Amino acid sequence: MLHKEGYVSHDIEHGIATIEFFHPAGNSLPGAILTDLAKSINDIGIDNRVNVIVLRSAGDRAFCGGASFDELAAISNEREGIKFFSGFAHVINAMRKCHKLIICRVQGKAVGGGVGMIATTDYAIASEDASVKLSELAIGIGPFVVGPAVERKMGLSSFSQLAIDATGWRSADWAKRHSLYSEIHKTIPDVDDAVRNLAERLAHSSPEAMSELKKTFWQGTEHWDTLLTARAAISGRLVLSDFTKNAIHKFRTRPSK
Repeated sequence: MLHKEGYVSHDIEHGIATIEFFHPAGNSLPGAILTDLAKSINDIGIDNRVNVIVLRSAGDRAFCGGASFDELAAISNEREGIKFFSGFAHVINAMRKCHKLIICRVQGKAVGGGVGMIATTDYAIASEDASVKLSELAIGIGPFVVGPAVERKMGLSSFSQLAIDATGWRSADWAKRHSLYSEIHKTIPDVDDAVRNLAERLAHSSPEAMSELKKTFWQGTEHWDTLLTARAAISGRLVLSDFTKNAIHKFRTRPSK
């Protein structure tokens, strides 16, 4: 699925589906890419040719820059705000309800919604450069939609640290010690080898057993369709504040380094 400034693609080979997204602004996530990610995950989740999913972004730099600042700046009313932030809710819920285990390949830094996506996958393999940050509070909103996924994976204390220190990066080692990453490796080729090896092993595992196992991982989240929609409404309201509008304007107009 190609867009003017990005894409979501997927391919299936030997029981492994690879979903890749790209955006030129640091692999950020405009609404169209969020919509296509959710659709791809939903469709592949019921494809009998697929035993395991690999989620990745393109390039060898940032994994994901989070929400699109251009689209955040364009939100003019609460309905538009809820619609935009619901895009993240749809992706998280699609991954949560997917019958397949999802491996995440994290080659670089992740911000905001990107951290939420990593937290929602079932096994994340990252490079040593894959530091993380939840930057939402710095622009007057908060990681409300991704919060349940991050808290589930890392615990309330680690989620709180990321949410409060909204301008500070946490290293890949920190993220691994706090359970966001399952493995970290020195180089991107090492990450790719580890992702491929795990995906190939899972592709030869029992689909029924993996599906049942995933259900046990996600017990207790059955209310997330409602919860994340309510969280999207909070962000949709806050993004209209003068504080947030000014903060986004300053970010978009700051000189590039």
